[in-house]
Amino acid sequence: MRLIRMMLVSALSLSSASVFAADADVARLSQLLERSTTISANFSQLALDSSGTQLQETKGQMAVKRPGLFYWHTDAPQEQVVVSDGKNVTLWDPDLEQATIKKLDQRLTQTPALLLSGDISKIGQSYDITSKEQGEVMDFVLRPKTKDTLFDSLRLSFRGGLINDMQLIDSVGQRTNIMFTGVKANESIPASKFEFVVPKGADVIKE
Repeated sequence: MRLIRMMLVSALSLSSASVFAADADVARLSQLLERSTTISANFSQLALDSSGTQLQETKGQMAVKRPGLFYWHTDAPQEQVVVSDGKNVTLWDPDLEQATIKKLDQRLTQTPALLLSGDISKIGQSYDITSKEQGEVMDFVLRPKTKDTLFDSLRLSFRGGLINDMQLIDSVGQRTNIMFTGVKANESIPASKFEFVVPKGADVIKE
């Protein structure tokens, strides 16, 4: 009986330690995200299949403002613009002259880039989070708690307190690496940046 009691105490202690560590990781990530009310940067994005073969490489510019405001512009030749005004997300494809407008629901807020502008208070409810620190670099791995998500795991990496890069892995093993450069935090961004006006004559699809 004494052995069983010791095993139970040990198991409970380990469980408590795991919960404490998880809470600490959530707190660390929340603090880093809260430091930056606005973020603007250039990005380069590389998509790889499960074998490591390159599928696509793109570059562009991004800007976010919490809560919920987001701008993502991918340069030509795969030019696209994604804009969130906090209520709707508009995807503009200039080649097709087509705008797709979606409501900013829970699933869309879980896209990697939109995480940077989302509701930080709920991040621990949506993800299991672990962290690792090496010098001035802090890595966080986020794993969704629900199955209806766009990725299986997401690594967010911060350098000197600013977002540096992220890596997304989906259910079929495809990886998307995004590197940010010229990162600026807490600078004024005009409201018009997050308001997309559909060009006259363009096709509009509402979902």
